[in-house]
Amino acid sequence: MNLQDKLRRYTDAGYPIIYISSYEELKIDAIISEISESRKLIEWNGADGLVNFDTKAPLLGNKMPLDEALSYLSEDMELDNHILILKDACTYLNDEYPAVISLLKKICHRILKGDMEANILIVSQIVRIPKEIEKFVTVFEDDDMSVEDIKNLIKVNLSDWGLAIEKKLLNEIALAFKGMTKYEIESVLSLSLAENGNITRTNLNLIAEQKKQIIMKTNILEMLSVKESIEDIGGLNQLKQWLERKAKVYKSIDEAMSFGVDMPKGVLIAGIPGCGKSLTAKVTSALFEVPLLKLDMGKIMGKYLGEFETNMRKVIRLAETISPCVLWVDELEKAFAGTDGSGHEVTMRLFAAFLTWLQEKTSPVFVVATANDISKMPPELLRKGRFDDIFYVDLPNDEERKSIFEIHIHKRRNSDLNKIDLNKLVRKTSGFSGADIEGVVVDAVENAFADGKNKLTTEYLEKAIDNTKSLSVIMKEQLDELRKFYKEKSHFRSAT
Repeated sequence: MNLQDKLRRYTDAGYPIIYISSYEELKIDAIISEISESRKLIEWNGADGLVNFDTKAPLLGNKMPLDEALSYLSEDMELDNHILILKDACTYLNDEYPAVISLLKKICHRILKGDMEANILIVSQIVRIPKEIEKFVTVFEDDDMSVEDIKNLIKVNLSDWGLAIEKKLLNEIALAFKGMTKYEIESVLSLSLAENGNITRTNLNLIAEQKKQIIMKTNILEMLSVKESIEDIGGLNQLKQWLERKAKVYKSIDEAMSFGVDMPKGVLIAGIPGCGKSLTAKVTSALFEVPLLKLDMGKIMGKYLGEFETNMRKVIRLAETISPCVLWVDELEKAFAGTDGSGHEVTMRLFAAFLTWLQEKTSPVFVVATANDISKMPPELLRKGRFDDIFYVDLPNDEERKSIFEIHIHKRRNSDLNKIDLNKLVRKTSGFSGADIEGVVVDAVENAFADGKNKLTTEYLEKAIDNTKSLSVIMKEQLDELRKFYKEKSHFRSAT
């Protein structure tokens, strides 16, 4: 059911407040006009106060703030058989404007008692719902344009320039535009036509850049540039082999799904800090040859009721807009720990929304969730079907530490690598994490340079090791508990 059908159905049923999350006010205006039928329309917006919905002409001599406008509408004007459209209202939906909330509640009570037949439609890109009116509010999101709608929009824009487009290119461009608004699509088309005089495959780069802009403006997701490759991971061979197999499926997804393969969901990588989880997330993006989006879970938890759900929906929608992509959810336990019954209601609902999406998603968004301690995470998250698999990462063994030393020395002083006694370094670094070893190499290289040496030696590396307190020393008790949980109780697959 599309947005227009939902609005018609819910307004006819007398739902008092319908909150429409959308950036495209003109599109929503057209839909409201379609579904209004015999009902009268009145609008309030922050720029002009109360206006005629169709003409946008002011209805009163002075521009009323929202609290005064609601007071006038509820006391001096009969709202029966009206639809009241509120724009720019989110600024008033907080504790600083108790009168607005009280008046909205008063109108809702009158609607529900049957004193009048009316609806309030709040149109805003920000969803902010005060607790006091939560039960009166139904939230809808604007529909994404379908691929066919996007094709028609492209053809209309080209036709205005007297141009046509080849069918195969039209399909590619339309798919790339999927998830973007009409305004965003037309902006990219106008830019391309102004610069190139036509639509070409270079538009795919413009679209990618526009999508990056969308991500940057959210302040929730971050699009990362990835320079790392699978050769940068020392050890974790089981996990690397698993990811390489997934990459084969992911890069041939249409063929794989025709064969009967399910859309890859993602992987949860848990375990000891500083042992390659974040690096693996970045390498996954490089292996799959798709953008990497990083989710800041802390920024999802908004200040106002409704913001957290809106932010989660925004993240999912953006990830699916950018897809195919890898979505890296870092430090998962910080967002969801305690949702086993003791967590806040907001966190519980956020957790449920995330689980539902993981279970049901069909888009090519591959989720890489990383966590240190998931021993207190709710079992629902760890159930088969949420992720394709769960791996635990332990402190590196002798062979892995040797590989990690090779990688970091090769990056910085490759010419000295053959002269360094790696076995001696491995023996001295039992209990060191990958991050500890990288720190040792960084310090040794810097000290050699500061001393005026022209090469890196084993002795400099040994001194750096002696001056380093490893993670297994600093966090001995916590790490011992974590390692015991992952090895004896979790039954997760070892990444090594």
